[in-house]
Amino acid sequence: MASAPLPLGPAPIQFGTDGWRGVLGVDITVERLLPVAAAAAQELAHRAPEGLDSRTVVIGYDRRFLAPELAEAIAAAVRGCELEPLLTDTPVPTPACSWAVVERRALGALVITASHNPPEWLGLKIKGPFGGSVEGDFTAAVERRLAAGGITIPIQGEVARFPGRDEHLNGLRTKLDLAPIMAGLKAMKLKVIVDPMHGSAAGCISDLFGPAGAGWIEEIRSERNPLFGGNPPEPLAPYLQELIAAVRASTAAGTPAVGLVFDGDGDRIAAVDETGRFCSTQLLMPLLIDHLARARALPGSIVKTVSGSDLMRLVAEAQGRDVLELAVGFKYIAAEMLTGDVLIGGEESGGVGFGMHLPERDALYAAVLVLEALVEGGQPLGARLTGLQDQHGGASHYDRLDLRLANMEARKRLEQILEKATPTAVAGEEVQEVIRTDGIKLRMGPSHWLMLRFSGTEPLLRLYCEGPDADRVHAVLTWAEHFAEAA
Repeated sequence: MASAPLPLGPAPIQFGTDGWRGVLGVDITVERLLPVAAAAAQELAHRAPEGLDSRTVVIGYDRRFLAPELAEAIAAAVRGCELEPLLTDTPVPTPACSWAVVERRALGALVITASHNPPEWLGLKIKGPFGGSVEGDFTAAVERRLAAGGITIPIQGEVARFPGRDEHLNGLRTKLDLAPIMAGLKAMKLKVIVDPMHGSAAGCISDLFGPAGAGWIEEIRSERNPLFGGNPPEPLAPYLQELIAAVRASTAAGTPAVGLVFDGDGDRIAAVDETGRFCSTQLLMPLLIDHLARARALPGSIVKTVSGSDLMRLVAEAQGRDVLELAVGFKYIAAEMLTGDVLIGGEESGGVGFGMHLPERDALYAAVLVLEALVEGGQPLGARLTGLQDQHGGASHYDRLDLRLANMEARKRLEQILEKATPTAVAGEEVQEVIRTDGIKLRMGPSHWLMLRFSGTEPLLRLYCEGPDADRVHAVLTWAEHFAEAA
């Protein structure tokens, strides 16, 4: 997949749904990153909760080009704010930084990562003292600090380091009962093939299960490759052909397999079932809801984003659980996890969090619970999901299309049309309900809807659709694409 043309100049420093990201060497440079890191560190110190007397800011980084070097650079910026930087000694999944913040009672964390974005990108995520992503009012305050032009001088020095990856894995071992899961997988003769997409979650599942997983847990694409094989390290089917082929080959050879995939910084998850079918969190979330609410009888409500599958709600309500639907962005789910009794919260793009863990996406934790659910059900992933779909209203299909518009003017025209002349029919079917939680969602029937949502900072329209079959989903997305282009 060819990368988009590089911009001619840097974009304004603006935070999106989870951090500030851009093209390395254009948007993200040392000169631009240092003041952003300093402003973020100052805001973390300014907002420290009462009783938290720490001066520590955890710093982590992923496996991207120059990520280690930029992490060291922002350590100097943090020290220039009269705070104490604490740097991971290896690339880490972003949730490892959140874990470290909570365990060490730190002010927060700064993570050098571009998550699932294309290889030429890099960025900065900010985690608060609670271990999750900071909200919009925090990043707006950081932007105000930058606009005010306050000056801090980076202070060079020896950077304190800590084993963030090992501490995170050890923490997961205390929370997850790994031995019976591994025994169950062996009894089912179910192989696990892990694809970390060359990212910082590489080796983590193998290390978690240790020698017990030998012969049953296999990893592909675990070596560092800052180009990520030429594609974004995003857990989407087009980028997972090697994993899909490996799973199918194992199943064809008589050993059914499940594929687990993580994005570039290890906070998003997807899976591949024994037939080679790609399974996003649209399918994994219902499985996890059923497992945690029914099999483990854990308390709490379910939180989903408005772009999440109706199957999540159907499974949750069958277990008598309240369901809250929020705007897209895990920070909204995290905020609810901090104030309410939440069992599980997730979004369609792969982020899942758990009330008994962290108010944060942790793909490693989610992956082990997926395996636990398969062992509990005694079936491989595809069969288990088919059973859930049949039990709760039949199979539904989902897809998403990202459509780049001509320019911001085209975006504004389309926004006005959707506001003032909302479609009353979509691809020949009457719209029964209009939902404006985030963008606009047009519901045509049970488990049948189209959602149109604009990117926060660029002329990009995201189209989401769930429908009764793949042909209908394709027809609706084609209709939406033509509708948008004609605006």
